[in-house]
Amino acid sequence: MNPTSHPWRALLKEHSMTLGYALLFVVLSLTVENFFSAANIAGLLLSVAQIGMVACTMMLCLASRDFDLSVGSTVALAGVLGAIVLEQTGSLGLAIGGGLLAGALIGAGNGVLIAYLRVNALIATLATMLMVRGLAFITSEGQAVGISNESFIALGDTALFGLRLPIWVAVGCFVVFGVLLNHTVFGRNTLAIGGNPEAARLAGVRVERLRVWIFMLQGMVAALAGIILASRITSGQPNAAMGFELDVISACVLGGVSLMGGRARIFGVVIGVLIMGTVENVMNLLNVDAFYQYLVRGLILLAAVLLDQLQSRGERRA
Repeated sequence: MNPTSHPWRALLKEHSMTLGYALLFVVLSLTVENFFSAANIAGLLLSVAQIGMVACTMMLCLASRDFDLSVGSTVALAGVLGAIVLEQTGSLGLAIGGGLLAGALIGAGNGVLIAYLRVNALIATLATMLMVRGLAFITSEGQAVGISNESFIALGDTALFGLRLPIWVAVGCFVVFGVLLNHTVFGRNTLAIGGNPEAARLAGVRVERLRVWIFMLQGMVAALAGIILASRITSGQPNAAMGFELDVISACVLGGVSLMGGRARIFGVVIGVLIMGTVENVMNLLNVDAFYQYLVRGLILLAAVLLDQLQSRGERRA
């Protein structure tokens, strides 16, 4: 085999998901009516904005060999709290601050349970998911909390250069967390503890503290997504974002973030988010029944996990 072919093979392997999505996008543009319209593309980007925001921090959790199943419940609680605080005080700042504080406390609680109390991440975040969802229903008394404040609604409705504000917030998250992952000590240490926690500890990384910070960031960004979602639908919904966490994890794993930790790329996460959004968008355009959409989303999650397993095995053999 020609040695010069190796760099091309490596490049093709690294960008295979990007090329696959580009091919999928072209095919859908040619075969699905209205898919390539400006209105549909803008709608597609808006529909994945919340997933994109939370995928940035879920990427850090997965890269550090953890995950968080409570993000969907955090989205719902933050939206409900924001709506209630806004209704009681009329203050936009207090509404946003209250939601973000709740998210930070939930995330920090997860981090303490997992890092310091050694509770398994699956059990800890599953328990938190149930408790936080319960709090959302208790706080709202099981009812949607309506929002009429124009300033709050503008968070989800304002357009800049033809794109709504949530899209720009998602883009900002991708940029900020991409820099954090690739160009800071925080990011390098996150990948280090995902690759080998004991080696990272021996190298001087404060593993437990870093894991708490990662989960706190996760909670805050999920809360931000919840506030923006509440502004878009003009109400705090205690049953919002059901199954949201699985879509976020699927997007990350599709984007090359390893469930075994130690491997993550922000551009891959962007592609994973777009794949999830595009598939759902096309199914809606084709009027696919919601029951079949659940089936397809489950198949995508399974395919993402199998892909991660195959990639991990290949790396171990190499």
